[in-house]
Amino acid sequence: MRERIIRAVAGIMMLLSVTFTLSVSPNWIWLGVFVGVNLLQSSFTKFCPLEWILKEMRIGE
Repeated sequence: MRERIIRAVAGIMMLLSVTFTLSVSPNWIWLGVFVGVNLLQSSFTKFCPLEWILKEMRIGE
């Protein structure tokens, strides 16, 4: 369940990044870069900050 939440949040953040980049400011692209880098590092280290937060809040057990 947590994995689905994490994927949904990452997808929403990427879509927000694209939307805000096109409609507000090009600097919003950095949100997408941050999300992408975080996804990449979590694939190697198996550490995801959102997963840790969800675990501490006992969400998606």
